[in-house]
Amino acid sequence: MNGTIEAPTIEYALLAPMLVVFGAAIAGVLVEAFAPRYLRSAVHLPLTLLSLAGAFALTVWQAVKGVPTKPAAMGAVAVDGPALFIWGTILVLAFVSVLLIKDEEHFVGSAAALPGSAEEEQSLVERAAHTEVYPLLLFAVGGMLLFPASNDLLVAFVALEVMSLPLYLLCGLARRRRLLSQEAAVKYFLLGAFSSAFFLYGTALLYGYAGSVDLAKINLALGSVGGQDTLLYIGAAMLGVGLLFKIGAAPFQAWKPDVYQGSPTPITALMASGTLVAAFGALLRVFWVGLGGLDWDWRPVFYGVAILTMVVGAILAITQTDIKRMLAYSSIAHGGFLLIGVIATGSAAQNTAALSGLLFYLVAYGFTTVGAFAVVTMVRDAGGEAWHLSRWAGLGKRSPLLAGTFAFFLLAFAGIPLTSGFFGKYAVFQAAVSGGALPLVIVGVVASAVAAFFYVRVIVLMFFSDPAADGPSVVLPSRGTAAVVGIAALATVVLGVFPQPVLDLAHTAAQSLFVR
Repeated sequence: MNGTIEAPTIEYALLAPMLVVFGAAIAGVLVEAFAPRYLRSAVHLPLTLLSLAGAFALTVWQAVKGVPTKPAAMGAVAVDGPALFIWGTILVLAFVSVLLIKDEEHFVGSAAALPGSAEEEQSLVERAAHTEVYPLLLFAVGGMLLFPASNDLLVAFVALEVMSLPLYLLCGLARRRRLLSQEAAVKYFLLGAFSSAFFLYGTALLYGYAGSVDLAKINLALGSVGGQDTLLYIGAAMLGVGLLFKIGAAPFQAWKPDVYQGSPTPITALMASGTLVAAFGALLRVFWVGLGGLDWDWRPVFYGVAILTMVVGAILAITQTDIKRMLAYSSIAHGGFLLIGVIATGSAAQNTAALSGLLFYLVAYGFTTVGAFAVVTMVRDAGGEAWHLSRWAGLGKRSPLLAGTFAFFLLAFAGIPLTSGFFGKYAVFQAAVSGGALPLVIVGVVASAVAAFFYVRVIVLMFFSDPAADGPSVVLPSRGTAAVVGIAALATVVLGVFPQPVLDLAHTAAQSLFVR
């Protein structure tokens, strides 16, 4: 056969933010391979922070220069307004999370050593550190960037694995409660493997239906292919299972509390913020762009999933006695609130309003979440972080500033006015009411009221209970941790008092998703 193969066209300038992050991750692997052990931390930290800051600058430059009107990399990656907005959000959240991660006391010195063994004791005495945390984090962040921008289901699957595999490892590196951390890593890996299998099988079935894995071509096939509805519906359902698992929607939420509880808290902060943003971006792209013509079929399913997610998250959070598990169920409830916006489809203007509300909600929730977990790292007892709620009693009398900051984050989660959480919920609920999903909004408001109970319970415990004689202590934060808490608190205040600039930016970004 005398034919020529045409080389693919890659728009490197458009993909520069992702390429910078992946390039830094590869450089980090080389540092681990060749740099002396005592120099690795000194090299990794500036490399990681500079790469994330550089990628963010490139994202801003791309947005200012002009949003492309067609996908890049032979149609595989959509660098449109929503993708750029999500990229910027993920990069900022990842940068802030790295400031927590640089405090290496959260990570075990030797992950291969058995918990309680002499090898583990020796690694603690020698102050050994797992510096490969940094390249693993960069690979995960690179996957988070590619996942919501994937305009091709195979690329989305690769991005899902690149995002998830490093997180499976990072979850098992907690310095304290090692067995719980390892259990969390195994659970996340096994359940994540199942969800990836569902996603891949769904991709195969949709390829059998449409003859392509390109989202735009799948959408076109919805109105032209006949007699293949079984492939279409089963494939769409399997894709939905894989994506709903990543956002922790009920009934696929069981992994979330265990993983959040067992993981090193800085990694929990990254997963609770960046991974959620990336997963919702991918969910929107698959079901709005690829399966948008099927919305009358998948919207009722999402309707039920959203209600179940809000109810499960809000009610089960009340029963929790561990602060990290409580925040995990809070994250599940917020996932249900975000699903309300996913359902609020309709006209182009309605879609733009719903998408802009979702983008704002993701920014607001991401900053508040990172700040809340940063506070958790500072409250200690004899065993390390004071996770049991009873250990937080009287914290407001021991450290009023820290307790007040945490209370402010909890009020933002509850959606109290003059916090970012209020305007996030308002934007999503307003779009849903305009889209005819008023019953769903009513359930959301009731779930928010139930959720407010367990947030207020913690506030009352901190300020209106007497501290025990051996109550928690508050460690002096490192400069990185203090910066994280300050940035998160400032963002929560600014987005609650003056949200309009970010709302306008989200609205502008949302408009370009539909210019196809």
